[in-house]
Amino acid sequence: MTRTAKMERGFTLTRVLDAPREDVFRAWAEPELLEWFRNPAFPARGPIEVDLRVGGTWKLMMVVDEETEYFTGGVYREIVPVERLVFTWGASDGWPKIDRDRLDEAPLVTVLLNEVGDRTELILDVALPDQWSDDSVRAWLASGTREGWGQTIDRLVAGVAGAARRD
Repeated sequence: MTRTAKMERGFTLTRVLDAPREDVFRAWAEPELLEWFRNPAFPARGPIEVDLRVGGTWKLMMVVDEETEYFTGGVYREIVPVERLVFTWGASDGWPKIDRDRLDEAPLVTVLLNEVGDRTELILDVALPDQWSDDSVRAWLASGTREGWGQTIDRLVAGVAGAARRD
């Protein structure tokens, strides 16, 4: 009998932030606090939109470099204030491209916030759809998506630490 290993269809990143989880949740949920998501090497373009309700969206213009910019964001699937956000990642007019009528065919991001004393453990899980072929999943994971999310989350960690020092 031949055994085959199940293919990895996503990734998980974990960080501990020097802030209470209420503050970390607000950093994900309030447009004026979501600036950390953008690439700091380039000027912000356009507003950040947040409609924090199941079925609502968040959206911002991401500028990667002089030649690459796109809308990104998500459609909220589950919201448990201060504890959990789940969203289909992407934008109908951006990257990753999503179809509001077929959200199960897009990446799903889960953000868990766990209290660790006066700090917050953030667990970010990106799950790629079962409908994607193994080749598509391999290409996606090889594209630098994990590293991009890691850099993005590290900006949140640094921003929260900076805010704590300013208080």
